[in-house]
Amino acid sequence: MTDKKPSRIFDLIHHQRDNYPLDKCLTTKIGDQWVSYSTESILDMAYKVSRALINMGVKQQDKIAILSSTNRFEWNVIDLGILMIGAVNVPVYPTISSADYNYIFNDSEVKYCFVSDMELFDKVNAIIDEVASLKEIFIFEKDDKVRNWTELLTEGEADDHQAELEARMTAVKNSDLATLIYTSGTTGVPKGVMLSHNNLVSNVLDCQDRIPVANGASALSFLPVCHVFERVLTYIYYYNGIGVYFAESIEKVGDNIREIKPDIFSAVPRLLEKVYDKIIAKGAEQTGIKKALFFWAVDLVEDYDPLNAGGLYGIKLGIARKLIFSKWQAALGGNIKAIVSGGAALNPRLNRVFSGAGLNVQEGYGLTETSPIICVNGYTNEYKRIGTVGQVIHNVELKIAEDGEVLCKGPNVMMGYYNQPEKTAEVLQDGWFHTGDIGEMVEGKFLRITDRKKEMFKTSGGKYIAPQIMENKFKESRFIEQIMIIGEGEKFPSAIIQLDFEFVKAWCKKKGIKCSSNEEIVKNEAVRDRVFKDILELNKNFGSWEQVKKVEYTSELWTVDNNYLTPKLSLKRRNILKSCQDQYEEIYGHRKE
Repeated sequence: MTDKKPSRIFDLIHHQRDNYPLDKCLTTKIGDQWVSYSTESILDMAYKVSRALINMGVKQQDKIAILSSTNRFEWNVIDLGILMIGAVNVPVYPTISSADYNYIFNDSEVKYCFVSDMELFDKVNAIIDEVASLKEIFIFEKDDKVRNWTELLTEGEADDHQAELEARMTAVKNSDLATLIYTSGTTGVPKGVMLSHNNLVSNVLDCQDRIPVANGASALSFLPVCHVFERVLTYIYYYNGIGVYFAESIEKVGDNIREIKPDIFSAVPRLLEKVYDKIIAKGAEQTGIKKALFFWAVDLVEDYDPLNAGGLYGIKLGIARKLIFSKWQAALGGNIKAIVSGGAALNPRLNRVFSGAGLNVQEGYGLTETSPIICVNGYTNEYKRIGTVGQVIHNVELKIAEDGEVLCKGPNVMMGYYNQPEKTAEVLQDGWFHTGDIGEMVEGKFLRITDRKKEMFKTSGGKYIAPQIMENKFKESRFIEQIMIIGEGEKFPSAIIQLDFEFVKAWCKKKGIKCSSNEEIVKNEAVRDRVFKDILELNKNFGSWEQVKKVEYTSELWTVDNNYLTPKLSLKRRNILKSCQDQYEEIYGHRKE
């Protein structure tokens, strides 16, 4: 056992080996079998990768990119192998455009690239002639035409470079650049966020009191590990001796949860919304007393408050959990201690429902630039407030500026934007990072995020509109998949809606309405009237100046692939508005300049 605190990222996995080595450190599914790798074997493979990279001429602070369509153990091994020799990991989203690949690879001067499959290989290979620094691409999945990453393991078996590896590891300082993460953003070219070893390790250590599981527990990983949220959670799992299972795909998450029975997993709000919708749809299919009990239980937890869950309410809740919510828990494996929600604002109603059902949802907040955790709710009532993103973590300072912007200072704040000193100076002032989010304090210690500073707008009457709050509320309608509030400089706010076409088609079938295509659905008056009924009801939650007066619909799905959503599933407002000029004109009588 060792009590020495880790200071570099690779120290976290060494900490696991020295304190509670796991037989199942990382587990992935190969065919129909879950295959596990021990702490020792992960480290052994990482050392081999490091020695092979040294042999290939990789120097300290050289940049190496990794792209994977799913989370898999190879990503983590390569990550450790890169970091142990003082090189820099450049994780890249697999779904971005060729133009973004080109920009990122040239801006960071990537030397080597690892990809998960031939589809991604072809994407990168298509621009290799335009990236002077890029020497070679390796692939995780075996293909005779391409060099496989296991060749590095073979090359790294020789201990010729062991002395240099040990010297390199010793030389890595916690202030060194560890990773360069390019934010997708909603506008403009990507910005390379420079995070040091200390940025990320401090984040791991400073939120230990918010983690309800300990060594020996298991976690399911399916959010993209190229995003700092899931990546730091993986580092947290390393440090705490929690085994990580990688889901086969986002479509198989439900099956994998039931197979693995994890203690913890992370999710973005959109995923929790979909889980909730499926549960409600199944409840609606029941009849008689079963259906009545189901919706009685759901109605009960919609008012759940962990601070006021005793007395008669507590008795009712106990009955609901035994009769109804035990099935929800079983559907998620039966062992869930925490669902960590981040990446976007979680609808408080969803949090109340899941938490009331006995599924502990811990909502947090942060940005890539803050490594990422600034705040997170705890797992006990004292440290949890639904509707907030929790209390600030240890060693991080938080304050609200005069205009409501959330400012942050601490060891988690980035080194800056790569090659962009002007952009860095815009957001880092006197040591305070300007998040661009508007927030307020609840009870003097819990942070509530209300909107993005740049996304708030004024109507022609001078009234401020906070679109994210409204959008989050309107998505409580089962009919609405995505919604964008518009109306900057106009007399009143309106909305462009992308319906939940799967749900609407089922509703149409039930009502005897013939609509075979998305185009037919958005033009159908019965559908439009029904959706607007929900809009009018949900409007009651807002002030008179915020009321959505008109709505229009798009038959096109808003996805990451068609560049309407960021990889974090945030709206790319400029792109959506540009594609929905006809809808805008229908609402306001003119096109948006």
